[in-house]
Amino acid sequence: MSASITAVILAAGKGTRMRSSLAKVLHEVLFRPMLHHVLDAVFEAGIQRPAVVIGHQRDRVLAALDGYRITPVVQEEQLGTGHAVLCARQACADADQVLILCGDTPLLRGKSLETMIHHHHRQKALVTLMTTVVDDPFGYGRILTDDQGAILAIREEKDASHEERRIKEINGGIYLVQRDFLFSALQRVGTDNSQGEVYLTDIVALARQEGHAVHGYAHDQAMDVLGVNSRAELALAQAELQRRRNRQLMEQGVTLYGPESILVSQDSVIGPDTIIEAGVRISGTSRVGREVRLQTGAVLHGCRIGDGAVIGAHCVLTDCVIEPGQILPPLTLKNERP
Repeated sequence: MSASITAVILAAGKGTRMRSSLAKVLHEVLFRPMLHHVLDAVFEAGIQRPAVVIGHQRDRVLAALDGYRITPVVQEEQLGTGHAVLCARQACADADQVLILCGDTPLLRGKSLETMIHHHHRQKALVTLMTTVVDDPFGYGRILTDDQGAILAIREEKDASHEERRIKEINGGIYLVQRDFLFSALQRVGTDNSQGEVYLTDIVALARQEGHAVHGYAHDQAMDVLGVNSRAELALAQAELQRRRNRQLMEQGVTLYGPESILVSQDSVIGPDTIIEAGVRISGTSRVGREVRLQTGAVLHGCRIGDGAVIGAHCVLTDCVIEPGQILPPLTLKNERP
């Protein structure tokens, strides 16, 4: 299914609304840069060696991608999303279709991409874009449709009229496009907009002008396509990934007391019948055995915990090996007066 698809992940921007000296895609969500979560979704969808467009802090972003099989593409100047995709033209030379997505969507699931790809193929579509409906569409491009619901264009927030801004169906920023049309269209897209940039979204209107249908894949889980543009949205993404991870652990037979306060990295393994109390934090590639008890506030990084061990409240362990059945007492501080 994915042999003729190349994914292009846009990760060149600064992310000015984050108000940070760190490139936006490197901000961590559940212990990992948000760009890692996007790459994982692409690989889960069966797409190998995606192209990642880098620009701002390119060396730092590239270093963070060590261990991933990607094709780096440099965007020397950030002249818009359409320009970023044009920079990846050579990286897409062997593909029939190009899947385009943003590096700041850490909640995206591989299964959602797979479903969109199947939808695209069933429709024999030239262009498919993922849309969703949100209560507050501020900041997102609006989907303009005709009376029959066919997609006519995408209107960016800053270029939208008052009436258009009331539309709640938004562009999720994920496209699957026939390669030859994509790059031909992008070379014809102008910069007549409030930003003076090459908008990727303009390929939708161009497709319509040439008589092609533009298909929408309406995703019913708006949270999955949340773009992280601020610290508040970063916190929302963190809470959602934490909820997903903890639900997964509970389904695997792990007891969590106060899951809203427990953080467990995706790379850690927790054995069944283990009990994790409130405020516990487990990161790195920790391995926790069966029937372990991690008491309130314990912090583990890169540890190996044997079956039946007890880690006392507020213990902080890094790269430690705890034997089966071993009991570590709680961290206790006493104010001893003379």
